[in-house]
Amino acid sequence: MQKEISKIIFDSIKDGVFTVDKNCVIMSFNPSAERITGFTAREAIGKHCFDVFRTEICHKQCALKDTLKTKDPVEDAQVTIITRDGHEVAIQVTTTLLRNEKGEIIGAVEFFRDMSEVEHLRKSLNQKNNLKSIVSVTPKMQQLISLLPDVAESECNVLIQGPSGSGKELVAQVIHNLSPRRYGPYIKINCAALPVQLLESELFGYEKGAFTDAKRNKPGQFGLANNGTLLLDEISEMDVALQVKLLRVLNNGEYRPLGSTKTLHTNARILAATNANLQEAISYKRFREDLYYRINVVTLEIPSLRERPADIPLLVDHFLKIFKKKSRKPIESISPESLVVLRKYPFTGNVRELENAIEHAFVMCHGTVIQVEHLPPHITSYAIGTNGISVEKKNEKEIILDALRRHNGNRTRAAAELGVHRATLWRKIKSYRLSI
Repeated sequence: MQKEISKIIFDSIKDGVFTVDKNCVIMSFNPSAERITGFTAREAIGKHCFDVFRTEICHKQCALKDTLKTKDPVEDAQVTIITRDGHEVAIQVTTTLLRNEKGEIIGAVEFFRDMSEVEHLRKSLNQKNNLKSIVSVTPKMQQLISLLPDVAESECNVLIQGPSGSGKELVAQVIHNLSPRRYGPYIKINCAALPVQLLESELFGYEKGAFTDAKRNKPGQFGLANNGTLLLDEISEMDVALQVKLLRVLNNGEYRPLGSTKTLHTNARILAATNANLQEAISYKRFREDLYYRINVVTLEIPSLRERPADIPLLVDHFLKIFKKKSRKPIESISPESLVVLRKYPFTGNVRELENAIEHAFVMCHGTVIQVEHLPPHITSYAIGTNGISVEKKNEKEIILDALRRHNGNRTRAAAELGVHRATLWRKIKSYRLSI
């Protein structure tokens, strides 16, 4: 009777449960274990547990083996198993010793819980948090943002193109953060910042005695980025001879440190970024065509800030929050007049130049609202030159009217341009008795 009750309890437990003998051969396997793994009890019983679960730690740090060896239980270990049909499933494992009626150790028992839903929610939250760092409402940028989770998960080589200051490094960082390599190293190196010999030693490393100042072995960035991501920024500036060596790494992961006869291997994921036209560089023999197609599995084009003026109010608000934390100044907002000035400026330095402009304004402003006179002089003088009238002399009523006219009375778009909430704009329209 006692055995029947134990069997009923064993079969009704929601978590997967199985027992093994001292050799880790499965002795029992409950229905929940069948459901999670895809193996039936008949298929599992009599086999070694690693033949059924096939986790990444089975032969290295098996929880059951640890428990049998140390006599200590393992609690809430996170592992990934491969189901019978080949799918990966995240599980949480707890193990303890199994004893007979005399108290003798006869094996171990493992309880495991399917964490797929929790892992999915964690992944979704991680995606949302990372994608929030890219501030944009324009369709072209929204399309790019929507691609990033799939691009990150694929682990393919990615070419990120866009003008200087547009956010290429930020996109590369988000790709790494969303990828399976997010817990590995993320290393970036600017190919334009170093002369060719120094860049080669930085990428591949060197052995002691390779050159005059090589007094010790030094690992290269390819080695340091193993199991992680390496961003090659401004890759168009890399010397053609060095491009040949890079191609070898991309083809088979092999490289050789300077002064060494030993071939090393890396599985670093390579992301490349450039503000140059690589097709043009190829035509002038400054960039290898075979390397271009090797790094160009997926291309992400980041538009200039001039192409996304609707993002300026959002970016300004984003930078306001950042600099408010850094400076601890009581600055709360930016005036509508200042936003008009910023929207008219071409921003050849893109998002980075806008960030610098807001930081400049934080230094100059001693009140709670950033005004036009707090912006950098070259930005305000441009606005004056293009309008023929000093923008700061325009009153709020005129600025609101201008915005409404530009958007044919669409209050939502006008509010976005002015950097205010739609309800705030509606109240101001009402107070000024505007009609358009």
